[in-house]
Amino acid sequence: MKKYILFIAIAAVAMLSSCNNNKFEVDGKVDGATDSVKLVLETSSNGMWLIVDSVTPGNDGSFSISAEAPEHPNIYRLRKDGQVICFPIDSLDHITLTTTLKAFDTDYTLSGSDHAVQVMKIDKEAMTLTGGKGTPEKIKAYKDKLAKEVIKDPAGIVAYYIISKFIDDTPLFDPMDDSDLRIIGAVANSFNTYRPNDPRTEYLVNLLLEGQKRRRGASAPTDTIHATETSLIDMTLDDYDGKKYTLSQVAAQHKVVLLSFTAYQADFSPMLSKLFNDIYTAHKGSLEIYQVSLDPDNVAWMQAAKNLPWITVYDPNGNASANVGNYQVRGIPTTFIISNGALVERVEDANKLKDAVQKYL
Repeated sequence: MKKYILFIAIAAVAMLSSCNNNKFEVDGKVDGATDSVKLVLETSSNGMWLIVDSVTPGNDGSFSISAEAPEHPNIYRLRKDGQVICFPIDSLDHITLTTTLKAFDTDYTLSGSDHAVQVMKIDKEAMTLTGGKGTPEKIKAYKDKLAKEVIKDPAGIVAYYIISKFIDDTPLFDPMDDSDLRIIGAVANSFNTYRPNDPRTEYLVNLLLEGQKRRRGASAPTDTIHATETSLIDMTLDDYDGKKYTLSQVAAQHKVVLLSFTAYQADFSPMLSKLFNDIYTAHKGSLEIYQVSLDPDNVAWMQAAKNLPWITVYDPNGNASANVGNYQVRGIPTTFIISNGALVERVEDANKLKDAVQKYL
């Protein structure tokens, strides 16, 4: 009997230890880093980046950070200020990063996972095409190469990463382009078949369906929302006091409306609110802001909304909502400029927002 009890006790300890070790790890070295440097680990949620944890490297630049293993494979990133390194995590992965403080997100190496190495190669090639360096021919060749990678494993996390990638604020695979939509469709249909419970599946299916709907209704082909006048896709959401605001009605009452998708719990939120306040104050009367919170819960939104002078509404479906799919929001913050009732420009870089708004006032 005592041996039986001892066996049960050992088994219980083993099970507890297994539960406590259900984590993935990222470690490595950032040459030149000191204890004044902060590395932030973030996880992707259909374009939203949520903070998981942070770590300060040792005096030799070495670091180690771990987090609870995701239920489904997901994209994570390490951020140092505005510089980021992305990598996928599948269960109990152990990723090793080596880089330097000066070239944190450009001259780095990932190891420990074939998928992490694959994403690293994708991102490094993309760097050669940013800042206007990518000619249409080079970008097409890059897309053709990535499309082949998608077809090899359309239900994989790397395929999801590929179709969510941007080059200079422009989606690499655009749902308004027939050939791109076929690639997006391959991923959406594969996730729907093989990963029905994955949190990305509903978003991908909505993205595909809305892309098909817009393509059928388009009178002429269009590459993107960038600087192209497009029909407004309407939405009605509640503000802090429960008052309903319909986007088209707001747009009809103001010369310019900024449609902003954001998350108030994100670390960029205070700076973004300051930028919006500067723009709102400078153009009060001729400009309105319709800001949509995609926070996972409404607590952060409610705390911020009561202190902001513009329209702040909450989308209870978060990043899985039809509004996110309708506007192809793949990263936040994302802002659209509405002028005279028409969607005229998409702005992903907040630093360019003031100049972009000025063109329409």
